[in-house]
Amino acid sequence: MTDYDSLIDPEVRAFIRRTEASCPPDATGLTIEDNRRLYDAMCTVFRHPRPAGLTIIDAPVGGVPCRRYDPPSPGPAVVIYAHGGGHVLGGLDSHDDICAEIADRTGLGVIAVDYRLAPEHPHPAQIDDMLAVVQATAPEAPLILAGDSAGGNLASAAAHLLRGSDVRLKGMVLIYPGLGGPPGESHVTHAHAPMLSAQEVEDYGTIRFAGGIRPPDDPSFAPLADTDFSGLPPVFASAAECDPLASDVPRYCDKVRAAGGQAEAVTEPGLVHGHLRARHMSTRAAAAFDRIVAAIAAMAQAT
Repeated sequence: MTDYDSLIDPEVRAFIRRTEASCPPDATGLTIEDNRRLYDAMCTVFRHPRPAGLTIIDAPVGGVPCRRYDPPSPGPAVVIYAHGGGHVLGGLDSHDDICAEIADRTGLGVIAVDYRLAPEHPHPAQIDDMLAVVQATAPEAPLILAGDSAGGNLASAAAHLLRGSDVRLKGMVLIYPGLGGPPGESHVTHAHAPMLSAQEVEDYGTIRFAGGIRPPDDPSFAPLADTDFSGLPPVFASAAECDPLASDVPRYCDKVRAAGGQAEAVTEPGLVHGHLRARHMSTRAAAAFDRIVAAIAAMAQAT
């Protein structure tokens, strides 16, 4: 058994308790709509006011509902951000303050993608929406693809699928992403981690395919299962140590580097899945968010 009492500090434990007060981990018999309601309510508990000075507009991009965050003088790239939630939960409001803070701190425009959710819209609806937004925005500026959890999956999958196109990608920033492929070591050692279990990862995947069969090596849903990692933009990938998805990050970055690309993998000690919401109550989560913001800003300035 993994000793989470020694790995997780009091601030992160307080974050877990506060999360579970809104989304009890032992709740059973809930519908998808029940889970969405609880998830949205939990995100509201952690929401912080948007920084002043941003122009924020809800409007379709490429036919997909989106929310755009622009600082007064947007920088040389646009961030396309896909939210987490297992491809089942979340939307524009669940990650609103996160996207606003990224725009404010990097000085870049950020477009949050309100992609269609499973099971009403099974795979490939989510990646189709992500690609539509990317392709519609591409003529405007070079792009940085970013996302957390399921959103990290979409950011990475989009980068794999866009190779050889005229879309200018300056990088991708993947935050505790689920990248598919064969289960790694963390799927075992952190199978029962707080905030996300290995069984929940499996359940979300089943919902994403509406109970159907998952293709074994399709990078549109499992980038880590791709057979070609060449030609990808620079990668910054951040894993949470106490997360069944943690080993996806170093495995993915190893494959990118082996194919001649640039990739930095960071495993944040003592952090759990979903720690972006803890950035204002945990020193460790705040430091992790600082590294994420710095990576986005550096990619935008790179030549």
